[in-house]
Amino acid sequence: MSHFVVVGAGQAGLSIVTTLRAGGFAGKITLIGDEPVPPYQRPPLSKAYLLGDMALERLFLRPAHYYADENIALVTGAAVSGLDPVARTVTVGNETVSYDKLALATGAAPRLLSPALGGTLEGVYTMRTLADADAMAPEFREGASVLVVGGGYIGLEAAAVAAKKGLKVTLIEAAERILRRVAAKETSDYFRALHRRHGVDLREGVGLERLTGERRVSGALLTDGTELEVDFVIVGTGITPDTRLAEQAGLVLENGIRTDAHARTSDPHIYAAGDCASFPHLGRQIRLESVGNAIDQGEIAAKNMMGGEETYIAKPWFWSDQYDVKLQIAGLSAGHDRVVSREGEGARSHWYYRDGHLIAIDAMNDPRSYMVAKRLIEAGRSADPDLVADPATDLKTLMRG
Repeated sequence: MSHFVVVGAGQAGLSIVTTLRAGGFAGKITLIGDEPVPPYQRPPLSKAYLLGDMALERLFLRPAHYYADENIALVTGAAVSGLDPVARTVTVGNETVSYDKLALATGAAPRLLSPALGGTLEGVYTMRTLADADAMAPEFREGASVLVVGGGYIGLEAAAVAAKKGLKVTLIEAAERILRRVAAKETSDYFRALHRRHGVDLREGVGLERLTGERRVSGALLTDGTELEVDFVIVGTGITPDTRLAEQAGLVLENGIRTDAHARTSDPHIYAAGDCASFPHLGRQIRLESVGNAIDQGEIAAKNMMGGEETYIAKPWFWSDQYDVKLQIAGLSAGHDRVVSREGEGARSHWYYRDGHLIAIDAMNDPRSYMVAKRLIEAGRSADPDLVADPATDLKTLMRG
């Protein structure tokens, strides 16, 4: 009987095992995760869960009985320390587990502050896992002062939660503007204004010189010479793909674990999916950090582990919730040369173009624009930018163009 092993019990790992069973794979499946809980949703950690609006049980992606019902061996709280692609084994604790095919869904790890910057002081947190959220939750006391380091989506979401809970929030971004790596100036401007309206002290072009404190953080020295008193710190400076096992096994790495269009690594018996894996897209090897990619790429990996040759065609989409604003993103905006803005009652969207062709959208409380643009992008079609910018344009006509 064939044995398929999946390392990484996150969204991608779960997508793989559920697709294997749904696709008729009758062999043995083992899903191994290093956290002591079954697969759960990560996006709500920095939003609803931290706010106290979502119970722990609602985080879990499947009920506890699902794994036994589907004859999936779920191993939690177990780190895989070794991978031997020649013997086709992985090492879990003192046990050696053989596989016929293996999938790496090891995800990514948050970038940490160095000890020289005070990153090892108590009261310094990252936001990636359930344990991270649980550890920092008691810090969210009304009136407490928090420093958020990093103006990407994780940092902004954490700042929004803290502000809603009545904390004094300072957010610093070393780049000249927040969201510089992932969004246009227009979107940065929108969210900067949103956070400042909610009382966040948002500072751009300002980095962290170092954190101060004896054992626990008590202050921060910024690169502009400012000194702050802080009760705790949230570091949101991005993530790096977890490629440790792949590197140990000699797999090819390129912006993560390199896979082909079929989610297969340089070893024909090993696949990869999710935040840890890069794949070919429009002539480049890219990596997408999103739930949608983890699910879709995981499904392709599973189907091809069962003998298929399906091609992964990415349809990038993302979202972020901050205060009463829901941001929905479709497409990839990198390389855009024009941004067209569309405004409506309580809604705003920014449409990205390259060489006159629509490539992405940021939609703030504007689900109609998001859905139209997403369909156009996925169909390889565009929309006249002048019509998009005209508030009198009926969006439905863009679909017929």
